[in-house]
Amino acid sequence: MNVPFPSGAEDGDYLEAMRSRVRPAVEAFKPEVLMISAGFDAHLDDPLAHVNLSEAAFYEMTRELVAVAEKHCGGRVISVLEGGYHLRALGRSVVRHLIALGE
Repeated sequence: MNVPFPSGAEDGDYLEAMRSRVRPAVEAFKPEVLMISAGFDAHLDDPLAHVNLSEAAFYEMTRELVAVAEKHCGGRVISVLEGGYHLRALGRSVVRHLIALGE
């Protein structure tokens, strides 16, 4: 599923799409395992994507996916770090992602 966003999209834009489009589509698919390609280049401090997401948004999106995994695949989640180019923002985002995975 591809959900395009305009330059400058923010937390609310992504969270709304996650809750109204992505999560329902994944729920309908009923996966046996959920694989997350965890990229953080959409962080507001990252110089490339021109998207303005915070660590909180990455946390919330991960929680949404974990909830789907708990419901449909016994909590089985594989998360693969994809990247991000601002190392401090990447580090903070990965920490929030890991916290969300572990709750």
